[in-house]
Amino acid sequence: MQIIGAEALLESLKKEGVDVLFGYPGGAVLPIYDALYKEKGLRHILTRHEQGAAHAADGYARATGRVGVCLATSGPGATNLTTGIATAYMDSIPMVAITGQVATPLIGRDSFQEADITGITQPITKHNYLVKEASDIPRVVKESFHIARTGRPGPVVIDIAKDAQANKIEFKYPDKINLPGYRPITQGHSRQIKAAAKMISIAQKPVIYAGGGVITSGAAKELKELAEKCGIPVTTTLMGLGGFPDSHPLALHMLGMHGTAYANYATQECDLLIAIGARFDDRVTGHLPTFAPHAKHIHIDIDPAEIGKNICVDVPIVGDAKLVIKDLLARISINKAKHAAWLEQIKEWKQKFPLAYKKDKVLRPQYVVEMIYAVTDGDAIICTEVGQNQMWAAQYCKVNKPRKWISSGGLGTMGFGFPAAIGAQVGKPDAVVFDIAGDGSIQMNIQEMATAVNNKLPIKIAVLDNGYLGMVRQWQEMLYGKRYSHTNIDNNPDLVKIAEAFGAAAIRVKKTEDVKKALLESLKIKDRPVLLDFIVCREENVFPFVPPGQAINEMLID
Repeated sequence: MQIIGAEALLESLKKEGVDVLFGYPGGAVLPIYDALYKEKGLRHILTRHEQGAAHAADGYARATGRVGVCLATSGPGATNLTTGIATAYMDSIPMVAITGQVATPLIGRDSFQEADITGITQPITKHNYLVKEASDIPRVVKESFHIARTGRPGPVVIDIAKDAQANKIEFKYPDKINLPGYRPITQGHSRQIKAAAKMISIAQKPVIYAGGGVITSGAAKELKELAEKCGIPVTTTLMGLGGFPDSHPLALHMLGMHGTAYANYATQECDLLIAIGARFDDRVTGHLPTFAPHAKHIHIDIDPAEIGKNICVDVPIVGDAKLVIKDLLARISINKAKHAAWLEQIKEWKQKFPLAYKKDKVLRPQYVVEMIYAVTDGDAIICTEVGQNQMWAAQYCKVNKPRKWISSGGLGTMGFGFPAAIGAQVGKPDAVVFDIAGDGSIQMNIQEMATAVNNKLPIKIAVLDNGYLGMVRQWQEMLYGKRYSHTNIDNNPDLVKIAEAFGAAAIRVKKTEDVKKALLESLKIKDRPVLLDFIVCREENVFPFVPPGQAINEMLID
């Protein structure tokens, strides 16, 4: 049976297990949207901006572990996806972004709404395609999903010319993939694993440094087993939160610029750092030459390009984190009692330098985050925007399971959290989903309130409203003599009225004693989003704080 390319695209998506896509229509994707009109097997979520569609697909992927899909038209529709594509690329999120392109004869002629989206996105995608023939659509879709989800995951762009969407083909979905240049290594080299096991067995002060790769590979169980078997404390990156339970006695929690003091001290004093699925980014290492100065390094990563990129590694292991840890567990023989003195030292640091904030009658943002954790029993999916709200959430929401933490790490994209929460709620309809936001970042994609309302998504948006672009203001206070240049936004619109205008519920909270009541009230609302506008202390700062250019143990703790 012959079908048009647009129908072949939808059939191909279903073959890949896609059940939902986030998109926004336009001229160059009209054949696809016409096919969607009668399609019963796919749910389309109409966002209010293409960037919102990309972030929603990203949030869906992070919450479910499946490939997220977004759809936009050519030209400005496609370019509006790029921030979301770059966000997914930096955080290694599997996503397929489908864009329309002008008809093949018009390509390269500066036609109406034409943009070279494959050229534009080449640096921020794992791979991309320009499809000019309808017959190529099934093969390209199969290859795109394989590339997006295997190895180190990442976004793939499929740009489809309008005539390719309209032309007819005999549909047959391929059952095999032929990509001779793409063979990700998943099994670690036995000699390297043996060397790592020996190094772990003789270390006196080891630390495991776990990143987002632990969650991607589904290695949380194996990581916990490794830490417990060897008696090794574990620190996680922002992207790795949930890869190791924050409530575990061996947890050091997040390290780096706004990490815990005890995680930073332990990292700087350790004699062996075991990096698993992490990339030694600058917000973790601080001044690179001073990072973990006494340590030997084992680096486990599925992407060989990451190993040795920032840190000289003693034992490199290329492979999937889950498989490599399993092999390590089979080889390691260790008396974990020899780490008793090291763990006692860490216990002293935890007691001396706990995360803390001033407890008084002023409404503190940290208290709001703590109460979100308390009223949800620590079981909510926490999405964040970027800035102070993000760091307070990372510090005071204990994340004990994978895929319960969704945040823009590498790119630091303001406006990410709310549409990502939409994707997470669509992917996990029975979960409680919170977006912890700032009053600056929530306005970046606040139009997606219509998306949440129209789809009856009960997302809770907790705005830590301080009337500033908070993190930039904090840097201006500490590094620029309190010259608050264009960071004061206390003339914000009324966020409660905005939410209500969209049809959402909204609650404003000004007093500490009202926080719990408001949160509990929001949890009762199941048929629409709820915005909670918490008017918090205006000049509260995030501590610890490692000033730029300093070692991570040279932090300001209070």
